[in-house]
Amino acid sequence: MTTATPATPTTPTVNGRVIALAHYAGRAVLERVLARTGNTFNQSVTLRVVAIADAPIARDKVAADVTGSLKIEESAVHTTIDELVAAKLVEEVLPDGSGLRLTPVGRDLYERVTAETNQISARIYADIPTEDLATAGRVLTLVNERANAELARM
Repeated sequence: MTTATPATPTTPTVNGRVIALAHYAGRAVLERVLARTGNTFNQSVTLRVVAIADAPIARDKVAADVTGSLKIEESAVHTTIDELVAAKLVEEVLPDGSGLRLTPVGRDLYERVTAETNQISARIYADIPTEDLATAGRVLTLVNERANAELARM
């Protein structure tokens, strides 16, 4: 009787599936945090763009940034902005309403979600060597650039 030799696990190389699995696992973590706040992923991404702006930010700039990041239709981003305004997390400023800024409630939500996800991220990335993180960052940045170039050709 022969016994099978157990397969030696190998470290997968980076490919679309590995990247997608990591992305969706991380997104699922964020979605759970957001579920407790009643906000969506798209709202969180949009809120962040407004939160990190040093001054009121043009609605069109927010829409372009989120559209570029999430690869969704601009109309969907404008709907998300309207949801944030209706929820009083973001307010329209400037005489024509073209600028956006966080309300105090929006700032509080952004800071709470950021603090919680930062703690989770620290656990996720703990003990990964700095050099590995730098390499992964360079590779993923290059993959993103190339994927965006392919999208531009389509």
